[in-house]
Amino acid sequence: MVNYYDIVKEITNELTTTLNQIDMNEVNKLLIEIKKADKVFFVGVGRVLLSLKAIAKRLAHLGIKTYIVGQITEPAITEKDLLIVGSGSGETAFPLIIAKKAKQFKAKVAHIGANPNSSMNEYSDCFVRIPVGTKLQLPNEVKSVQPMTSLFEQSLLLLGDALALMMIREQNIDMSSLWQYHANLE
Repeated sequence: MVNYYDIVKEITNELTTTLNQIDMNEVNKLLIEIKKADKVFFVGVGRVLLSLKAIAKRLAHLGIKTYIVGQITEPAITEKDLLIVGSGSGETAFPLIIAKKAKQFKAKVAHIGANPNSSMNEYSDCFVRIPVGTKLQLPNEVKSVQPMTSLFEQSLLLLGDALALMMIREQNIDMSSLWQYHANLE
């Protein structure tokens, strides 16, 4: 039988390697854009969208107005807002279409992905590279023993949690005060 602890060690080692290779300047630029925005929208597909939803919820806990593109209560995007696109390849059709549309309304667009030379560059104001293995097999990718793009989705989620903790520490937010933003119709 395969040892659970050996698997956990492999996964956490991959995550540590990946997160330590993300450019801190790129992260800081994204953080500035999040803090400047009136509203922050998120778009992605599949498991990436699940990670983005968790990030949106975490930022909402910090008092940021967050929306998932397509949700029934999604307001209009404006030039005061930010769209965060999650796409490892930067070539996924739906996020590309939405990024183009956001730029038509003069919103800022941030792309979090693995491919620095993607079609998303045309629409992105800032880019954070998560340097993991993709279907494109680019140079300098962190290889993974995990299936498909699991390492990207996991790293994306942890990047979002790191951004939230950075904001908490920068703003000296009392953690217990965050419960006022937590869902209470549970």
